[in-house]
Order: sequence, then structure tokens, then C-alpha cells
Amino acid sequence: MALTVMLLNGASFRGGCCRHEVLLSLLGPFLSNSKLYSSYRRPGAEREKKLSWQNADFSFKKGIDHLKTQLSLLKKETRDYLLGPGGHPLSEHLLEQTRVLWQFRSQEDLNKWVISSDVEIGGKSKVYLKLGRNNQAALLYGTLNTEVPRDGETKYSGYCSMRSRPAVGSFNRKKYYDWSNFNSLYLRVRGDGRPWMVNIYTDPYFSHQKDDLYSYFMFTRGGPYWEEIKIPFSKFFLSSQGRVQDNQHPVWLDKTLGFTIGDKVDGPFQLEIDFIGLLKDRAHREEFAYETYDKNTPV
Repeated sequence: MALTVMLLNGASFRGGCCRHEVLLSLLGPFLSNSKLYSSYRRPGAEREKKLSWQNADFSFKKGIDHLKTQLSLLKKETRDYLLGPGGHPLSEHLLEQTRVLWQFRSQEDLNKWVISSDVEIGGKSKVYLKLGRNNQAALLYGTLNTEVPRDGETKYSGYCSMRSRPAVGSFNRKKYYDWSNFNSLYLRVRGDGRPWMVNIYTDPYFSHQKDDLYSYFMFTRGGPYWEEIKIPFSKFFLSSQGRVQDNQHPVWLDKTLGFTIGDKVDGPFQLEIDFIGLLKDRAHREEFAYETYDKNTPV
């Protein structure tokens, strides 16, 4: 605490930066009030009389518990790293043919995903996520509404989505996946006959690639039977700001997976997902499923 006070008293900042912002950056993980990190305020709402940091509950016990948890995670990560890729011996990793990434058997599995809809832009679509029958699948359902918000700016509406949360390691470090040993995405789903977009969001190395999105259109069959869908990575096309580009394989390191419905048809929808996994299909040798063109290069 003495070190914190010294830093606050001895530091000078440009632009009138408040000291409580430094305090939040130093003690953020040890604060029990998660609302400290949100500065959003609804239009027309009154400003709070107290600063956000004044409402904080500095819990020393919670800070110690948090530190113990992160150290145990770091210990496990170190042990897995020394053992081999993904915590498996190298020989086992090379022979691995399949891997389950996500399965839905409990509320904890659902908490790894986030749902959203056009309500965020003023739309009227509704989406929900819950466990299916006998807690053996995730049920994504809702109602699509393509009515455009009357804000004078939005031109299109009508979408709902489900997206995995970014994986993090110990001390909130960004966690990377390694899918280089596989060439296909493998799903077991049961839809209602409506088309879905399967999206892979990558964390780009360059700022001009921040809108890059790898997508695949999945057409569900409908009916009472489950269907197993294999999507080779070569089937994903690269879309940047709505433009389909010459494809390269996505950077299979840091990514999140998502499902989006936006077929411009008003009405109810539902999609059940049993599991999402990876597959190494040795018979599939296609590099890119779409037509490519030679780019004009200056002489």
C-alpha cells in the first residue's frame, strides 16, 4: 500500500489524468466491484455523484484468493507446456485424429459463450441460449425481426448470434489455440432448416486486418434427426468489411468461433449443438475451395 501511495503522489500526468485511473490499473484484479471498468452511461441518465473508484470494495481476502487461483493456473500451464503440445506427449499429439473443443453438458459450458442480436443497434430480434433436453446439447433459439430501427442511420437489421468467449490463461493472458494438426471443423447439430453462418474471428497482426472474418454458410436440414457436419478449413472464405477476398488459411492461433443467423426471414428459429470439434481428414487435400484470380503486379 505504501508503494501505491508513493506512485500516486509522485507521478505527474498530462491532460489532467486522475489518480484513481492509476489506482485501478494497479489494483484492478483485487477489486470486488466489476462495474469499475465500465464507463458507459445511458443517454439521459444522471451522472453518479461519486466517482466509480469511491464505491470500490477493497477486499484483501479476495485479492489473496485471486492470486492463489492464478498461480495454480500458471503451475498447470507450465506443467502442460513441459509435457508437450496441448498438455499431451508429442507422439500422442502427432497421432491425434479428433479433438472436442466445446461440448454442452452443463451451465458452465454455456457460460463460455455469449449471445447478441440487433437489439444492440435498436432492433427487435430476440435470442436465448439454454441447455437442451436431458442437458445433452445447447439450444439457441429466438425470433428474428428485420424491422429497421428508426434512427435515420441504420439501413439493415435482423440478426442473432452466438460467439465463444476468448480464452485466457493465468493472470488474464491471451491464450492461443493450435489447430495446425487438423484440417476440418466437425459439428453435430440439429437445426430447423434455416441457413447459418459459421464464423471464425481471428486476432490479426496488423490493424488493417481488424475486420477480417472467415465464414462458411451452413444449411441445416431440419427435422427430428441430428446431422454431423464436416467443414474443411479450405471452405471458409475471407471476408473483410463485406468484401470477399483471395483466401489464405486463417491464422489458426488466437480465435473465437461464432454462429450467426440473418437470412432476412422474420419468425422463430432454433439450433441445437451437441459438440464442436476438430478433425484430421487425410483424404481431404483441397487448399482453397473458391476461384482465385492473379493480381496485377507492376512491371
